[in-house]
Amino acid sequence: MGETFKQCSTHRVGVSDRQTTSRRQYVAALGAGSAVALAGCAGGSGGSQETIAIGSDIPYEPFEYRNEAGELIGFDVEIAEAVFGDQMGLDHEFQETSFDGIIPALNNANFRVIMSAMTINDTRAESVDFSDPYFTAFQTVLVLDDGEIGQLDDLQGETVGVQRGTTGAGAAEDLKSEFDGDLTIESYDQITGAFDALLNNQVSAVINDNTVSASFAAENDGVVFLEGDGVAADREDAPDYLTLTIEEYGIAFRQDDDEFRQEVNDALAAVREDGTYDEIYNEYFDG
Repeated sequence: MGETFKQCSTHRVGVSDRQTTSRRQYVAALGAGSAVALAGCAGGSGGSQETIAIGSDIPYEPFEYRNEAGELIGFDVEIAEAVFGDQMGLDHEFQETSFDGIIPALNNANFRVIMSAMTINDTRAESVDFSDPYFTAFQTVLVLDDGEIGQLDDLQGETVGVQRGTTGAGAAEDLKSEFDGDLTIESYDQITGAFDALLNNQVSAVINDNTVSASFAAENDGVVFLEGDGVAADREDAPDYLTLTIEEYGIAFRQDDDEFRQEVNDALAAVREDGTYDEIYNEYFDG
């Protein structure tokens, strides 16, 4: 795999689907209360024996979410185990945090890193440093198949739903500018709120990361991606629906944590090289 990682539609997996014993045992150990870091977790730059607290907005399927048994699973969860556990030999715990305030919480030392399907961009890089990219995503538009939205211009004068503080919200603002302000944006604390609003006809569309939207569409008949070429049309990995942006996810660090960030980058490189990344990717995504 090259430096730009795969993307495509999603499928859900259960704990029994996993092939790697250490990750399977780790995920099984993450029960109903384990999204909040334990009292012993360190947010600051402690020694090598600290438990690494990872800030994450949960749920955001298929990256971090709970299965029917209440266990925390997902692509980010397993990449974290491969990086922090298998490669670095560190204990770690996910700490559930609202995405809208996740960067201030990191800089307040509430946790050591952010791992939450977070897009690397210049605005965020003013406040945090990022790891090397580990996932490529696209902002897309989700609509009802029997609705009146058949192309992007049909959204002019309509209402779209987004998750507050995300690049999906930013893409919606850009679209609003293209429509000379003739677009209403409803922001929700979690993407599930925007998805529910779409199903209830409270918004005409949801603008969000393609893989998360694909997971929702796969579970809900009558929900589809808005079609069109978009900004990714010339890419080999372009999906077969409209794309508004091309983005890369990274792990976020405080700006004084350079040594640890380099260690994590080295671990990311190792899981790419030894095939672990592909193994985890194929558990959660098709293609």
